[in-house]
Amino acid sequence: DDANELHLNVLAKLSGLLIDPQFKAKLMAASSPEEFLKMIADGEAAKDALDARYAPAATSMQPAQSAGTSPKILAVTACPTGIAHTYMAAQKLEDTAKDLGVSIKVETNGSGGAKNVLTAQEIELADAIIIAADTQVEMARFAGKRVLKTGVVDGIHKAKQLIEQAPSAPIYQPSAQEQSAPRSEGAKGIYKHLMSGVSNMLPFVIGGGILIALAFLLDDYSINPSSFGSNTPTAKFFMTIGGAAFGFMLPILAGFIAMSIGDRPALAVGFVGGAIASSGGAGFLGALLAGFIAGYLVLGLKKLFSTLPDSLEGIKPVLLYPLFGILLIGVILTFFVNPPVAALNTALNSFLTNMGTGSRVLLGMIVAGMMAVDMGGPINKAAYVFGVASIEAGNFEIMAAVMAGGMVPPLAIALASTFFKKKFTKKERGSAPVNYIMGLSFITEGAIPFAASDPLRVLPACVTGSAIAGALSMFFHCTLRAPHGGLFVLPVVGNPVMYFIAIAAGSIVGAVILGVLKKDVVEDQA
Repeated sequence: DDANELHLNVLAKLSGLLIDPQFKAKLMAASSPEEFLKMIADGEAAKDALDARYAPAATSMQPAQSAGTSPKILAVTACPTGIAHTYMAAQKLEDTAKDLGVSIKVETNGSGGAKNVLTAQEIELADAIIIAADTQVEMARFAGKRVLKTGVVDGIHKAKQLIEQAPSAPIYQPSAQEQSAPRSEGAKGIYKHLMSGVSNMLPFVIGGGILIALAFLLDDYSINPSSFGSNTPTAKFFMTIGGAAFGFMLPILAGFIAMSIGDRPALAVGFVGGAIASSGGAGFLGALLAGFIAGYLVLGLKKLFSTLPDSLEGIKPVLLYPLFGILLIGVILTFFVNPPVAALNTALNSFLTNMGTGSRVLLGMIVAGMMAVDMGGPINKAAYVFGVASIEAGNFEIMAAVMAGGMVPPLAIALASTFFKKKFTKKERGSAPVNYIMGLSFITEGAIPFAASDPLRVLPACVTGSAIAGALSMFFHCTLRAPHGGLFVLPVVGNPVMYFIAIAAGSIVGAVILGVLKKDVVEDQA
């Protein structure tokens, strides 16, 4: 788990550095591996020095405060995975604020927890707060301040607009009426609650899943095929630890979905609901339902118990909500959710297992293509969650297709910039090769700047390339027991040679289509 956390932190820092076009240009101009690594170390040191200025004891906003000519802005960025979007949005907001002469401090709620946390004094002095997040953010601390809430992608693409609009944003008041408003946001609100569960679930899924995959890699199938993964002491060691972490996946998913809806009192209710769904055969879908049911169940209990005397206010969160909430979620899951959902899961798994080659290839095309449609957005996350659910259900081919589809867009762009130079500006050619690293690391977000600048050409090329990679992965019966990792988990991929070929083929096709669709640039022909 420590190694997995280190991997996530490295990717997080790399994402923050690579959004700077000047840094990327210098990196690509490195003449030796030593110089390349030194530039990364220097860039990280410079970023750490910048972060140090924002430490609680620092006075990062004093210049603007004394000048009185610039607004003092605070921001919070957060994305479901907490790896790329979180830090890209933070870096973009900081860079844009610097260009505009605006004082800013950005708190990042990433995979390693909240960093650069906003202090009470800074909140008090701030003119406005920007919340660029797709997951739950602690909002009570911003009561009485102007708060502009939006998605994390807007922090990357609309940083200037957000900074300019923030000082005139509405005053945030965490009243009961305001707290219930997000729960009536329709599909957007449902997606936010779902992503709150997914983001908190991912560390368990990734860490546990990779350890389980290592158990299979280090085991001897011939000893006892029925207990493959636990035959040797080493394999059993990894399987025990990974299985324990992976076992928390469904309770954590349901618990934090519920908490996103009903706040802290709903966490225990959702957690128990997820555990009941897991033990009752309802699986991933049952845990999703348990999370939403638990969240709205606690909201109902809050309204029901709101008529009690104020003297009983203290026992509500420690007695009434958990007692009645856990009892009711147990009844609902046991008698009304688990039986039909378990039957549906059995039928679905049977269908997936018995699919013909053509149907499997089509499924691979669909889920892999979805990974490239919005590159980290709702459609991308839906495909990824489906892949994770398939691992939990024992079907490992779908996750392989999903990861292949997520790796192709940045790789296709990097290849296109290498072999079709006239189709890209000098600035794009300088930054695109970094997508080799992003793609091989399964960070689809590396393709976002290129897709945003030319979506009508980039998206069709990437979606086509991803769909081909997913289809070939399914055709070659490639499997993946780890839910993340890119090239780093290739040793635990089933049929790794053909999997590599599938990804390469999809990337090449995407690059060629991109080269055909994009027009030659007029500027910088030299």
